[in-house]
Amino acid sequence: MAFRLKLVPETTNIDFFRWASVTFGGSVLLVIASIILSVIMGLNFGIDFKGGTTIRTESTSPVDVGAYRAAVQPLGLGDVLISQVYDPTFREDQHVAMVRIQAQEGDEAITPEIIGKVETALKGVDPSITFPSVESVGPKVSGELIWTAVLSVLAGVAAICFYIWLRFEWQFAVGAVVALVHDIGLTIGIFSLFQLKFDLTIIAALLTILGYSINDTVVVFDRLRENLIKYKTTPLRDLCNLSVNETLSRTVMTSGTTLMALTALLVFGGDVIRGFVFAMTWGVIVGTYSSVYVAKNVVLILGVKRDWGKKEDGPAGTQFAAGK
Repeated sequence: MAFRLKLVPETTNIDFFRWASVTFGGSVLLVIASIILSVIMGLNFGIDFKGGTTIRTESTSPVDVGAYRAAVQPLGLGDVLISQVYDPTFREDQHVAMVRIQAQEGDEAITPEIIGKVETALKGVDPSITFPSVESVGPKVSGELIWTAVLSVLAGVAAICFYIWLRFEWQFAVGAVVALVHDIGLTIGIFSLFQLKFDLTIIAALLTILGYSINDTVVVFDRLRENLIKYKTTPLRDLCNLSVNETLSRTVMTSGTTLMALTALLVFGGDVIRGFVFAMTWGVIVGTYSSVYVAKNVVLILGVKRDWGKKEDGPAGTQFAAGK
């Protein structure tokens, strides 16, 4: 007999609405608190959003990112990112790295004196190192990047809302959007609370969280729609509970295996990707929570129609509202 790992029993009967005032109400309060926190404390923007200078280095010796970082750290330049560049067109003895330094307070760009100190420090690590190019990003370009990042997240939410609206009903779309706002809001809130570095990689993580969260929500919604057609007299509250219970095993297995991989990256991945992985880890946790405790609560509040093949006489949502 094959061994099958079961994190959740095949049949569960959990009442996910039992503590709705705590789970759903608490989520609303946390999102509001995250917004207030972000306004008061702000975000710890990285080089992408603050502006700064990028120094391209080349050497005949292999790049040692740790040694480069240790050489630059005593200069007290704040946020410094060092990454190796790989390209199949490079020669065998051509090793390239990018050193990105945040804009210093009160300066539009990094001064030549600071650039000279960085180059001297790196030459102390590798005498063969050269500096083919130095590029600066000013505050204006950084401001444009912030707006582009905001628009990209809003565009992602709008596209997801449109998809859910076409596939299901507008009530489901509203529930999905509220769940996404919950996930993004809490993720931004925790970055503001702990003043973690917020750069373009975190924007990429937020967009990934949107996709992960909506995938889990769609699974629950799909089962709820099937149950609405199958059980024509069962109250909506019971059908929401049934749908989440029926998909609970899949939700736990998917989230659990994803968190295992992310935890390994969080511990062993290093500083370069740690912010991205942390955002993903937190996003998977709150995304799973919102699929179970947030999205369906909104659908219950709004109400949905029972039969997708039957035209409604009145506004959507009123036909089933009495069956709550």
